[in-house]
Parts: sequence; structure tokens; C-alpha cells
Amino acid sequence: MRRAVDGLVAAAVGVVLAVAGAATAHADPPGPTDYQSSIVAIEPETPTIEPGIVGGDSFFELRVDPGVEVFVVGYQGEDTIWFRPDGTVWENRNSPSTYLNADRLGGGSIPPTATPDAAPDWEQVASDGHWAWHDHRAHWMQEARPFGRGPGDRIVEAVIPLVVDDVEVDVTVVSTWQPAPSPLPAIAGGIAGLAAGLGAVLLRRRGVAALVAFVPVVVLAVVVGVWQFASLPPETGPRPVWWVLPTIAAISLVVGLIADRRSASFVADGAQLLLGVELVVWGFLKRDGLTAAIIPSDAPGWLDRFATATALGSGLVAAGLAVWWLASPPVNASRAPTGSPRPAHR
Repeated sequence: MRRAVDGLVAAAVGVVLAVAGAATAHADPPGPTDYQSSIVAIEPETPTIEPGIVGGDSFFELRVDPGVEVFVVGYQGEDTIWFRPDGTVWENRNSPSTYLNADRLGGGSIPPTATPDAAPDWEQVASDGHWAWHDHRAHWMQEARPFGRGPGDRIVEAVIPLVVDDVEVDVTVVSTWQPAPSPLPAIAGGIAGLAAGLGAVLLRRRGVAALVAFVPVVVLAVVVGVWQFASLPPETGPRPVWWVLPTIAAISLVVGLIADRRSASFVADGAQLLLGVELVVWGFLKRDGLTAAIIPSDAPGWLDRFATATALGSGLVAAGLAVWWLASPPVNASRAPTGSPRPAHR
């Protein structure tokens, strides 16, 4: 039975590492930020296009009506993205902007063939008239805070030039530093996480499965993780770990509850250990959202912060309790005292 639990833990760790590696290798996804970019002007007004911002300030997106042709002009005046009238979207592989747009801070490597004067080499990237990319004219480009500025200040104002059906259109974007979020959701989440751990101890003392106390935490993490993943367009590289980790925790929860009903306490405790580890890793990956003003999700910010803090608190307690219970020697009923005196020798 111990080998079964060890195998389950090893497999789960492998899945976590594989998913985390895949997420790192994918496109540079939007993360928590303190800056909010917004479209303030489209000149001339053009109802056939719909520009927007994804992830606070991370991605500039554009939706184009069918039958309309749009070229996005790159940083050196070259055509970098082409929205065709048939709804397909193409990237110019010979545009330097294409490679700079692959990374939020513009750290992409530009091949020698990509020059402003090179003949376009178009590659299709979408077919629904929609695309999103790291346009560096739409966000703050430094990791350091804007010097001499503070929350409420405008830190970026720039124009993204388009050519819509042969008409030059300027999309003006501004980015504003947002105030820090309230710490109350994170504090409440931490308290809720510790309360779940206390509930697990009390349930175990009453002969009820300790894992029951973590059901609300796991359900909340799954909902928030799926919500965040589904909030972002695929081309922005949403991270699978947002939903995979809490899903593994949910599977561990079910396995542990079944094992407890069958009096397999060692398996149940092993499943709780795995559940705790998944919640801690998930919360750790999302930790920046606890203090950032904007979280890249359609879920309310307070809910995301509450879920993250709850997962961290309850995950640490769940894993710690599981280790304690697994290390405690089982009670051998055959050696328990009966209260009967030994028979006298005759």
C-alpha cells in the first residue's frame, strides 16, 4: 500500500513538472500587474474594428469584421500583422516587430532575415478575425517602477497605427498606474485556510474523514483556476497549471475519501499529503496576484486573492498534518491492554 501512495505522489510530481515546463515554453502569458491600459481614441472612427486590452496591460487585441482588410504597422513602419477580408490573420515572419512582440519586454531574438525592408513572409496564425499580441506601444516596458510617478498617474501614451481598407487609422492607448488592492481578501483567505486545517483535526478526532474539511477549498481553487484559464485568448498562452494543479488536488481528495471509507487510513493520509502539495504549489504560482492591482482573469480580483491565500494556508496545514499522521505509528489493537489480570502460576 505504501508503494501505491509513493507511485501516486511520483506520478503527480511528474505531471506538475511537465505542465509547468510546458507553460514556461509557451508564449509569454499575461501576469498580475499594477498598470491598466485602455483605448482612448480611434481616429478616424472606424466601426469595422474593435481594439482592446487583455490582462490589464499585457496584450493588445484586435477584432476585425468580415470583409475588412487591416494591416498593423510595426515599430519601424513595416507591415507586421495582416487581417484578411476572409477572416484569416497572418504574421509577417520577416518583420522585426513579430519577434519583439513574442515577449512582454521585447527580448525576442530577431533573425537576420527580418528587416523593415524585407519582402513580407506571411504565416497564418488565426482564422476568426481576432488576434492578440504584446504591442509594446500599449504598456510600460521596464521592470522598474516609473521614476517620479505613483498610483493614479498616466505612465504611457502612444499610438498604434493601422491601415483599414487603405485608410490610415490611429489607435491611441494610455496606461495608468493603479492603486494597490485591499489586503482583506488575502487575510481572510489565510484565516479560512487555517480554519480548514483546524476543521480537519476536529473531524479526525470524531472519526470523520479529515479530507472533508478541504472540500470547499479544492472546489474554490478549481473554479478560480478554470475561470482564469478560460478568460484569456489561446494566443496569449494561458497556463494549464491554473486548472491542472487544483484538478489533481480534487482527484486526490476523491481517492482519499474512498480510502477512508474503506479504512485504508495510510492511503487517505497519502492522498491528503498530495492534495496539500498541489494547493501550495498552485497558491505559490499565483502569489503575485495577492498584491498586484490587476489579475489577468475575468473572476473578481477579491475572489482570486481569497482563493490563492486559502489554498496556501490550507495546503500547508493539510500537508503538515498528513506528514504527522503518516509518521505516527498505528495502534496495534492486539497489544492493547484488556484490564484482565494474568492467571496465577500454580
